[in-house]
Amino acid sequence: MSTVECGYGDYIHEYTNDLYCRNWLHEARLLLDDHIVQLWTPQIKALDDRYKAATIEDDGMALDQFHRIPGPDLWWWRRHPRILTGDLGHSLRAAGAIGADPDTA
Repeated sequence: MSTVECGYGDYIHEYTNDLYCRNWLHEARLLLDDHIVQLWTPQIKALDDRYKAATIEDDGMALDQFHRIPGPDLWWWRRHPRILTGDLGHSLRAAGAIGADPDTA
């Protein structure tokens, strides 16, 4: 999470791979018993809140130019890091994303 908060500079394919990890958490809820879901939901929500604070919602418009955006219930695919740096920042800016430069964030 701190990588997104400080500026995710890796390649766009690494970023989308990381988003798939969040997909797994979403899908795992269906496989886990209620006790486990209740135990982990507050921690996942706290991380989701940090992700929302470190990202900008653009309905996936910039990311969609590189990767097909999944269904609407996977909201994390419709956001990109607020601080645009490195290869990811370069790619997303070229796709029209607006974000802060790491030197001014």
